[in-house]
Amino acid sequence: MLAPQSRLLSDGRRLHLQHGPIDLIIEVWGENRDEAYAAAISRFQYILQELVDELPTLRSEARLNRRFDGPTARRMQAAVAPYVPDTFITPMAAVAGAVADEILSTMRTSTNFEKAYVNNGGDTAFHLTTEEKIDALLFGPLASRITVTGHTPCRGIATSGWQGRSHSLGIADTVTVAACNAASADVAATLIANSVDLPGHPEVERSPATEISPDSDLGERPVTTRVGVLSQMDVANALDAGLKFAERILARQLIAGALLSLRSENRIVGMTDQIVINERNLLNE
Repeated sequence: MLAPQSRLLSDGRRLHLQHGPIDLIIEVWGENRDEAYAAAISRFQYILQELVDELPTLRSEARLNRRFDGPTARRMQAAVAPYVPDTFITPMAAVAGAVADEILSTMRTSTNFEKAYVNNGGDTAFHLTTEEKIDALLFGPLASRITVTGHTPCRGIATSGWQGRSHSLGIADTVTVAACNAASADVAATLIANSVDLPGHPEVERSPATEISPDSDLGERPVTTRVGVLSQMDVANALDAGLKFAERILARQLIAGALLSLRSENRIVGMTDQIVINERNLLNE
């Protein structure tokens, strides 16, 4: 594997960090940008190896009070703990968001700045002072965005779905979640996407996760590989199943809001005044 790579993008503002499966885009606003970027690059040199050192345990089913050595692994454990033992989850469900959180925290510790984000393949951690805001474009079939302001508790966004980077037990095209940090959003997006489902539907094909990815943390659990023709009722039933789960974890204050999408239909829970769907000019902004 190549050593960690770092470079400024052509706009001269954003930093790109890449090592193995970790691919970060970082932007900082304020006069201390260079100092923040130097701190991010330094921390990034070791973060993947720290995760590899504890990977077998990170891939196993989460348990309460499990202790990890690395700070990113501890963030992953904290993000999955609220769902244990009622729901099957492993700390790996939080890995992308936790890496984003860890790099952002490192920059914040090193210096002061007004606004920043760390985007790890779409799972994004934010820092905002009270008067700042960020408009984040959401991945999915429709042009959508969420406005994150310094007045809200939201400091992380993550997206999951059956066609995404990770396997899903459900059929959601996308589920995007806003939460207090990116690791928590990452876990919640995974679990809500799993809940958008039609168990036993003949148009939904599944295979054991390990047949597709031999080292998958999902083991033999069936993951979605194809979603065929669905009626409007099918789509509504699947989305409503996911919505019920999202509403439960919103009531527990585990998320700030979520956007669930399937076949151009959507459900929103929480933050209804901050999520904009199908705004045409977004693709040109």
